Amino acid sequence: MSEKAKLSRRKFLLAAGAGSAATVAAIAAKTVPQGEKTADAGAKKRKGYQLTEHVRRYYETAKV
Repeated sequence: MSEKAKLSRRKFLLAAGAGSAATVAAIAAKTVPQGEKTADAGAKKRKGYQLTEHVRRYYETAKV
């Protein structure tokens, strides 16, 4: 195999890998949600754990 053929194959594989990475980055950038715009920005809904009354009742019934 000639040196030119080896070099050509390496360039192709390098270009294919770089193109794949760029494609994945472009798709990921489009799927990331941008900040939600609401009429009342001060009334954001909290996410995550919240100690509410029904959770407190469960804790009381689960005591051993």
